[in-house]
Amino acid sequence: MAKIQPVRGTHDILGATAAGHRHVVAAAAECARRYGFADIDTPIFEFTPVFARTMGEGSDVVRKEMYTFTDRGGDEVTLRPEFTAGICRAFISGGLQQDLPLKFFAHGPAFRYERPQKGRLRQFHQIDAEILGVEGPQADIEVIALGADILDALGVLDRCRLELNTLGDPESRRDYRAALVEYFLDHKGQLSADSVDRLERNPLRILDSKDDGDRRIVADAPTMEAYLNDASQAFFAAVREGLEAIGVGYRLNQRLVRGLDYYTHTAFEFVTDALGAQGAVIAGGRYDGLIEMLGGPATPGIGWAGGIERLAMLADHQPAAARPVAMVPVGPEAQREALRLTHQLRRAGLVVDLGFRGNLGRRMKRADRLNARAALILGEDELAKGTITLRDLDSGEQSEVPVDQVEARLRQLDGSRGE
Repeated sequence: MAKIQPVRGTHDILGATAAGHRHVVAAAAECARRYGFADIDTPIFEFTPVFARTMGEGSDVVRKEMYTFTDRGGDEVTLRPEFTAGICRAFISGGLQQDLPLKFFAHGPAFRYERPQKGRLRQFHQIDAEILGVEGPQADIEVIALGADILDALGVLDRCRLELNTLGDPESRRDYRAALVEYFLDHKGQLSADSVDRLERNPLRILDSKDDGDRRIVADAPTMEAYLNDASQAFFAAVREGLEAIGVGYRLNQRLVRGLDYYTHTAFEFVTDALGAQGAVIAGGRYDGLIEMLGGPATPGIGWAGGIERLAMLADHQPAAARPVAMVPVGPEAQREALRLTHQLRRAGLVVDLGFRGNLGRRMKRADRLNARAALILGEDELAKGTITLRDLDSGEQSEVPVDQVEARLRQLDGSRGE
């Protein structure tokens, strides 16, 4: 029988990796709470059109990377490749138009079929933030500021830089798109096959091609700046001024784009040089036409997603876990009282380990493996006197403590209290 293995592009999240993921999510959720973002948890699969419409029927993700299948009821469904479309679907189907503006924070797994590489798996995990119903630049400033604060909370902001661009309003974008098509048609014979394919469907995406030949052509392509109308210039100026006012630095990158037509105005990425080729850790933009494309009312929106795997690798240190207390019953009569006392201490917020079996020696060895801060030894003598022996495993000192004073004594030991 062949050895059972995880599916390629997936992995088990255990130990330090699990702690790293939890650290990222906890830091992000706390920052989002301070900004007034509400939690949302959408299903991990949706009817396929939710993603196909919003990501572009001809996009690489829809054509090559989505996990799409027909369920037993005959419906075509897709595992979510990103969060925004599902959140916008929830806004429409939940009838939330009367509650605008809305701010949502989400986290969890997403799925794309692509070549697995460091920090980029077929099942990956993201944090996500969205603001719906705000058409002015204040939402752009706030959602970018939230991203910066999360990176700061993780201790990695100094290793990241914010790259910023504008796609303009629909009028400006239309004019720019026409200029790009004209330029690239003159160089069509030199473009890669992928870029020739994008020329009709999604010409802005040629600007972020990784092909060396494409990049040489892109270097002389028109830039968005020349096609911005007055309203678009004013919007982008307000975003930049707001970021400067709160001390969030940025670098203009006129090649930073979002290819689909419902994207407007601000596009941004927090990138790092510390993870090799996988440089973007948070990326987002304004998508004022997306909800209308899904069949909902015209509703402005802006948001971003951040890769938990990449953020955890960048934040390569996590707060030390609380050191446990080891409960060590000696003999069958002590087991029942140890169980009762362990439950009581856990409910009081202390981290307590009660081994399932073993004599005194084996249980103390387990306490060493767990890096326990203290051991509570309970035998016949302690039962008779209503006490417990508390051994400080750092100093080796021990003393008998009345059972009703154990909690207070443990709280005096550094690291014994749970989070």
